[in-house]
Amino acid sequence: MKILVFVVLVIIIAGVIYYFTQLSDKDGDGDIDLKDAKLTADEIKDDLDSGVKEVKRRAKRVKEEVKDVAKAVKEVGNQVGDVAKAAKGKPRTGRKRKAKK
Repeated sequence: MKILVFVVLVIIIAGVIYYFTQLSDKDGDGDIDLKDAKLTADEIKDDLDSGVKEVKRRAKRVKEEVKDVAKAVKEVGNQVGDVAKAAKGKPRTGRKRKAKK
């Protein structure tokens, strides 16, 4: 049990060290401190706005593709009956084929 607690503690310390080594000086005061680690409300709003815009764009594209697939499935449904009739040997229905020249 002591080993498990020790391992978890080492992982937490390593995570904190990694987090602070990835920071950069955002406020231009020459040092890296907790002020640099905080996100501003404007940065969060900008990220959310761009994310919402991307989700809406993707949803619109998915909607278009679903309509295309539904149209194709409907056409396949119409052709299934023709295939069954052809298998039974019944004549072809619809417009006559063009004569080859």
